[in-house]
Amino acid sequence: MKTSVGIGILLTSLSYFLFTLHDGTIKILVETTAVWQILFFRSATILVGCLIFGGPSLVRETLSSPVVKPMMIRSVLLLTAWLSYYNAAKSMQLAALQTLYYAAPVVATLLAVPILKERVTPPRWIAVIVGFLGVLIASNPIGMKITFPVYLALQAACLWAFSTVLLRRTAMGARSLVQMTVTNSFFLVLTGGMLMQVWHTPTTGELALSLATGIIGGAAQLAFFEGMRRAPISVLAPFEYTSLVWAFVLGYAIWGDIPAANVFIGAALICSAGLIIVFSERLTARS
Repeated sequence: MKTSVGIGILLTSLSYFLFTLHDGTIKILVETTAVWQILFFRSATILVGCLIFGGPSLVRETLSSPVVKPMMIRSVLLLTAWLSYYNAAKSMQLAALQTLYYAAPVVATLLAVPILKERVTPPRWIAVIVGFLGVLIASNPIGMKITFPVYLALQAACLWAFSTVLLRRTAMGARSLVQMTVTNSFFLVLTGGMLMQVWHTPTTGELALSLATGIIGGAAQLAFFEGMRRAPISVLAPFEYTSLVWAFVLGYAIWGDIPAANVFIGAALICSAGLIIVFSERLTARS
């Protein structure tokens, strides 16, 4: 396997673990704090971190960067995806919601062909399909009906997939700190407009969790952006399924949720999808 592809896989896998940890923190916060406020504090924390590490030159570099417009478009897509996801979550079972949302890697792989001109090899398709089967088995969404929340969950998946492809297209145009600065500045503006309507004075614990959400989310974004620089979408897409495995691990560690047998079977298939990619890329590199 080429070194850059291997590093891309490791960084992307790390980012999905961090995103899962980030979502777990939000799950705790959302019981008392509105999503708009959580996202505002998260974006503010990430933006401060970017400015600390990037210094004054980061502002000048960001303002003159060619990726500002596409990253603004991506920010709108992401915000719409998250609002769709959280609104769907209000009236859907978690298993069904996760299964629909994990259609995103399939959609991303499909979009990578016409938009990024990627050549998706048979092993990559197999990995995406095996991973999605693992999600179906682990989540077990029996009896799910087509309703408006189902549509919202599918919309969230498609928007996330499109934003991922857009990120890959712009990843080489600017360094990750610049892309993070653009994204979180725009998020700060979008969420700030709603902040006064949903404001909840945080307790010390809630403030600590809000800061943790920003720190974890910032590390996840950096790992994700850097991973996207190093490997094609069709290689990285199946590794998004690993976040479901981490979700079950964290669910057990934090809330004491005990996974059923189907979860372990699904997790094994998801891990197999990642191994298919790793071994196929190694064989390709050797040949």
